[in-house]
Amino acid sequence: MSKFQRSWLLLKSSLSIIARNKQLLVFPIVIFLCTLVIILFFLAPPLLRPTGYSYLSAQHWQAISQSLFTHSGGRQGVGFTGAALAYGVFLYFVSMFVATFFNVAFYHEILAALGGQPVSIARGLRFAASRWQAIVTWTLFAGLVGLIIKMIEQRLDLVGRIMAKIIGLAWSVAAVFVIPIIVRGEQGANPVAMLRKSAGCLKKTWGEALIGYVGLAFANTLILLGSIVVLGGALALSVALHNFWLLALVGLLWFLSLIAWSYLVGVASQVYKGALYLYAADAVVPEPYNQEMLDMAWKFKKS
Repeated sequence: MSKFQRSWLLLKSSLSIIARNKQLLVFPIVIFLCTLVIILFFLAPPLLRPTGYSYLSAQHWQAISQSLFTHSGGRQGVGFTGAALAYGVFLYFVSMFVATFFNVAFYHEILAALGGQPVSIARGLRFAASRWQAIVTWTLFAGLVGLIIKMIEQRLDLVGRIMAKIIGLAWSVAAVFVIPIIVRGEQGANPVAMLRKSAGCLKKTWGEALIGYVGLAFANTLILLGSIVVLGGALALSVALHNFWLLALVGLLWFLSLIAWSYLVGVASQVYKGALYLYAADAVVPEPYNQEMLDMAWKFKKS
């Protein structure tokens, strides 16, 4: 099977799961809207607290700025006050908890769809609520690791920043299957055990889960290049006809289609990630994938 054939089959199989379970497309939108509402809820107190001025006046925002930022004449320039920094860290952990909570709900339904069950947004949210302990412990653990990596990156020189980037990449790869592991509940609420289980799947398979994402990206890139060719044809035609309204219309349609396609491929990549986890953890090949497709992504280490 050629690289193009495998990429296309992987993408087509993932899209067929979405076609049978269209609520999977709604899930990321619900996640985004709920996350936005929650973040705005926590941003409102520091930004909309009374200052004695109208919210529409410059004086109000100057007072807010003075309560959040410190100004020094040295090299550091603008910084955060202690209270603002503490609230920022709190907001950082809240946003991580919200993202983890909704991703657990999303992956619960992805695994259900791969098992042939219907998808339900409400059921996914209820399930995530039942895993709140694991979500909290993973949020605190992952958030702390993220803060440490960020501090290393900011405080060291160029070589240190490069090393921090490498550590961050290794952390992201090792934690790639943590959300499905939380869904399965195999490790309880122990975040270290979750990370060990996720990294173990990668170690067992030489860490080649990333090959699958490269496959999806390859097919997506080919489709993107094809759309650019169409856009170039519209440009040539509009120049020949001296009608640039045609180019504007085609350009707008191309941009909107690109956004919609990128969104669809993003959901498809999450579905494929769920299929890879089932194959790595349980040796289960969910339909419509086949073993040959998944074997080319997972190259099992021989004992």
